[in-house]
Amino acid sequence: MKRAFHGNKQCLPSKPCVHCGRSMSWRRSWAKNWDAVKYCSERCRQQGRAAHA
Repeated sequence: MKRAFHGNKQCLPSKPCVHCGRSMSWRRSWAKNWDAVKYCSERCRQQGRAAHA
């Protein structure tokens, strides 16, 4: 059963950022690639890639 968004962000799926561990909530802009989203921000993405290089 899918939970619908009714203005309550607690109903949205969330997952931790790979770099900092901060919890990120689902966003409409991430709807098509939610499974591929790893970082909470551009800064974490840049620092996470630099750490792996």
